Parts: sequence; C-alpha cells; structure tokens
Amino acid sequence: MTGRHVLYVRYLTGPRATDGADRSAHPGLLGVLHGITPVVQPLPPDAALADVRGALRYFGLDAVRLARLVRVRGLALHGTDCAIGVGPNPLLARLAAARPGGGPGIAAVPDDPDAIAAFLADRPAADLHGVGPATARALAAYGIGTAGLLAAAPALTLQRILGASTARRVQDLARGIDPTSVVPGTPARSTAAEHRFGHDELDPAVRRRALLTLADRLGFRLRDTGQTTRALTLTVRYADRTVSTRRRTLTEPTAHTPALAGTAYALHDALGLQRARVRAVALRAEDLTDVSHSARQLSLDPADERRRRAEAAADRARRRFGARAAGPAGQLDAA
Repeated sequence: MTGRHVLYVRYLTGPRATDGADRSAHPGLLGVLHGITPVVQPLPPDAALADVRGALRYFGLDAVRLARLVRVRGLALHGTDCAIGVGPNPLLARLAAARPGGGPGIAAVPDDPDAIAAFLADRPAADLHGVGPATARALAAYGIGTAGLLAAAPALTLQRILGASTARRVQDLARGIDPTSVVPGTPARSTAAEHRFGHDELDPAVRRRALLTLADRLGFRLRDTGQTTRALTLTVRYADRTVSTRRRTLTEPTAHTPALAGTAYALHDALGLQRARVRAVALRAEDLTDVSHSARQLSLDPADERRRRAEAAADRARRRFGARAAGPAGQLDAA
C-alpha cells in the first residue's frame, strides 16, 4: 500500500459535468489538498496532483482512504464532486482517474508489475501522458497502437521508429514507469476539453458544432486565466478505438474563440472523415503563455473588433451567471 502515494484529482462542476468549465472550484480543490499534504501541483483549470506519501502515517490512512477524505471534504466544503486516481506515480494516477463517461469516483492502480501491465494493456498509446501526437502517429503507422503492444515491442524496432532516447522514454511509460515527480506550484503548459458523442457520429456538421463548443470552452478558460495558446491539437477517437491526432502551430498566440474554432475546423477537414464513425473529439491548447507576453497583430476589420467586444461581454455574463449563460450560436450544447 505504501507504494501508492500519488493522487490525481479532478473536480467536476456538477453531477453530470465533465468539462471542468467552472474555474471557481479549483481554488477550493487546492485548499482541500493542502489540508492533507503540502506537495500539491496545480493543473488548472480543474485538476491537481498530490503526493500523499508523507501524509499516510500522519493520518493513519492509506492513499485510497485519503482519496475518500478528499472527496468527502470537497462535497462538504464546496458542494462539488471529483474523480480521483490513485497510483504509484503521476502517469498511473492520471490514467486511473480517466473513468468511462468522465463521472465522479475513485479508482486505484495497485503497485504490482502484473496488475500495472494488465491495467495498461489495452490503453491507446496516445493516452499515455508524455506521448505526443507525432509520436503516436509514428507508432500507429507501424501497428503499435496500444500501450501493451508498445511495452512488448523490440527495443531496436522502437529505436528505428523514434530514435533511441524517445524510444526508451515511451516504452517506460507503456510499462507504467514514470520518473516525474509532483512539483508544487508548477503551472500547466496545456489545457484540454473533450466531447463524447452519445452514439457513433457520422455527420460532419455535428462534429463541427462539437468543435465549436470545445473551442469556445478553451477560449473562455484561457481568457479567464489570462493566458494564450501557441498551438492546437485535435484528437479524434473512432468506434474501433483507433485514434487520429493533428497539431497546428498558430500564426500568433491567441485565446480568441473564432481563431481557435477556425483552426479546429481546418484540422478536422484535413482528416477527410466523410464516412468515419466518431466516438469523441478533443482539443488541446498547448504552449500556453501569459497574455502580457503575447503580441496581437492589429486588425483593420471592424467586424473583428465587434466580435472581440461581444466575446468580452459574453465572458462577463459567464463569470456572473455560469458557464452556459452566453456563447456563440451553433454550439452543440445549445441544441
């Protein structure tokens, strides 16, 4: 039991919420975790990692029971539930928290090599935190689409595909080996949002509406935290459990919803998914930077300035009345 000492905690905004759009819950989450351990790494807007190794003896509880304490305190003090993963390292804790449907609850990965191998076997390689889109595409091109296949692949084969250092790193991840530690106060360098369809979605128009919803969610999140993004990654999950990813560097750092949505549309269209059966789409804003360090090219288009003023007004309404108070027309959630 002492080997399971990392918690990945993600607060939910309500009984059915999965997007973490309510930023107000995050300070409360951090307060609850700091009441248990000083080793807390914030992952805005709605999650955190906590190393509870030093708290096990103090509280006289194992890591799973500490996770229950976190969940109870979150509900009692802030009225919000959470999804918690417990594992020997940050990688496994993150994966344990990724419950089907994104609902609340606690899941633990035993600190046992056989149990870890079974837990990871069928996971897409792209789900391993630290395996980027380009690496996942290179592996998929050789038929290595899951963590189990990646862990069992010959080292020399992986070195030819990825290079020696990357091959060693990603194969360690596929075997549940994560050398990273929980670093207090380290800010997140990316943020993501995902939409899971209720059925296999074949309609490109519906998928584009989902992308608009995600782009607006990310844009509001970035503007609310005073950040911009330099790159956007689209992940598409299909009915057969395969995954496609595409990444694009933006012409300038931005948190403007139309710019993010336009890039998301371009990434989606480049995949040519006319007959694809899509289960989920996700957008990740990467290379985040403080808005004060970002330069925006001035536009002479009055329509662009009107859109930005409308966006600012919608943001004020959301902060006052909630995440669904305002947004662009055509969002999937508005249907």
